[in-house]
Amino acid sequence: MVDSAAWVERLVGVGARLIQLRVKDRDEAAVTREAREALKISAAAGATLVVNDYWRVAIGEGAQWVHLGQGDVDGADVAAVRKAGVKLGVSTHDEIELERALALKPDYVALGPIYPTILKAMAFAPQGLDRIGEWKRRVGAIPLVAIGGLTVERARLCLAAGADIVSVVTDITLNVDPEARAREWVAATRRP
Repeated sequence: MVDSAAWVERLVGVGARLIQLRVKDRDEAAVTREAREALKISAAAGATLVVNDYWRVAIGEGAQWVHLGQGDVDGADVAAVRKAGVKLGVSTHDEIELERALALKPDYVALGPIYPTILKAMAFAPQGLDRIGEWKRRVGAIPLVAIGGLTVERARLCLAAGADIVSVVTDITLNVDPEARAREWVAATRRP
């Protein structure tokens, strides 16, 4: 999960194939420009880009995926997202949010934070590995994404606990050698 097309380019350059563009604190025109460029970069690399929050941008720019946090679901036109053929991922943190997400018939469900995170202040305590197994049993065939405080080592534990996908931000973006760390992530998560 990164905040610019420049980061998308860096990550596809080391083999990342599923990237979420999460641009915060910028106007919709700036997000549109970043998304347009990131989608172009992703397509050229054969990677999938998920646009975070900005469902109108995702539709307008022809993205295949959009991710909505719980606060963004209220203002989103999910019917328009579906009509445009855009796949939907939804964040969850507790039982109520999981039920709400499942009612939307998402294409994936994200659970977090699994571990303490420095990305943003969270109103929810870390979920832990046991919650991953519990959520996976409840979502069934819907892919489950584990997020929050992950390192390569923790990612392996999340996958073993039942997550289908793991998400990373600061373990790569704040690393002294982001590309090398991203390669470690690709190696640890790429299925044979």
